[in-house]
Amino acid sequence: MKTRFLLISTFAPGFLILFTCALYSCKFNANMQAKGSEDLQGIWEEGLVAYQDERLQYSKHQFQFICDSVYITVKTFAKVNTYPDSCFNNGSWIEYAKGVYETREDTLLITATFTKANFKQKISGCYRIGQYLPAFVIKKSGGDSLNLEGLQDHLPLSLTLKKRTLCVQKPLN
Repeated sequence: MKTRFLLISTFAPGFLILFTCALYSCKFNANMQAKGSEDLQGIWEEGLVAYQDERLQYSKHQFQFICDSVYITVKTFAKVNTYPDSCFNNGSWIEYAKGVYETREDTLLITATFTKANFKQKISGCYRIGQYLPAFVIKKSGGDSLNLEGLQDHLPLSLTLKKRTLCVQKPLN
């Protein structure tokens, strides 16, 4: 009986330390919106689009970064019709997307979904539906200019800050 007590008393402190470490290493994620990148907070608009006169179709972007959320407006101009005639709209249309973003070193990653103009879910209609997953290399960020390069098409986006905003975190529910 004495050896059993000796065996238990030998392992009890180690078990207690291991249990305490495991308990304190776990934490619940806050039920709050993340802060996002302070440099990006605001409304950014694209001016001239690179090679717009030479291209058959080009898009102008507007990004609104609020904390870790992003609201995107894409104005597209086309010289040729690749959509049904009822959607072509004389070669210009607007698409919307809403999602979250994160920056990793020099890369801006966006995970968004195409929406209606009120940023509510879009499940059908003209143009693109589903996910919008662009990724950009941040070439220059600072002051009132933001220069990006698309990782898919390697085209530059030159954005100008139109309005600075501050992140006021909100609950996720």
